[in-house]
Amino acid sequence: MKDCLFCKIISKEIPAHVVYEDGDVLAFLDINPSAPGHTVLIPKEHCPDIQRMPDKLIRPVFTAVKRVILLLGETMGSAHFTIGFNNGRLSGQEIDHIHVHLIPRYEGDGGSGIQSVVSNPSKEDLIKIKNKILKADG
Repeated sequence: MKDCLFCKIISKEIPAHVVYEDGDVLAFLDINPSAPGHTVLIPKEHCPDIQRMPDKLIRPVFTAVKRVILLLGETMGSAHFTIGFNNGRLSGQEIDHIHVHLIPRYEGDGGSGIQSVVSNPSKEDLIKIKNKILKADG
């Protein structure tokens, strides 16, 4: 997609600090890092969100997530990571190309877990929610 920032990084029109690349994915250092080593991993095929990401990319993306986490753990001195997708504008996704944030975590870094992102507990009974989901899946 010609106007996509990440597609321009993939095509080398825009430079990036690439730390991992294979035939399906590219990983590069975030230009506004939340922590040292904060990396963004993207599929090379343009996919606006996870719902539209082809199934054929699921394994390569998650295999690369594991490889880059191992690489970052070795080099950045942390075995702890927050790994996350912002999927859609309401979640905070700013670029319409699915991407995974790999953020090394350090003692005393001031961060918290993924559960701290949203505070909107359900008022609906969990059994009702489960049944609604199961009915939609059937």
